[in-house]
Amino acid sequence: MIRWVVVIFFSVMVISALMPWLEKLGIGRLPGDFRFKLFGRVFTLPFSSTVVLSLIMLVVAKILA
Repeated sequence: MIRWVVVIFFSVMVISALMPWLEKLGIGRLPGDFRFKLFGRVFTLPFSSTVVLSLIMLVVAKILA
């Protein structure tokens, strides 16, 4: 169980770091992605984008394996 928590945590961190490039593709604006402004800075929590990207990666892995 702890392994999945760590995987999800790192996925959210990577997607958050790649957000400027992914926003051009529409990722990060899906329903379920939370954006809020705090102290003049915009924070993004891309929950549904993480799920969508994980499913895409799963399909690619299944095709390649």
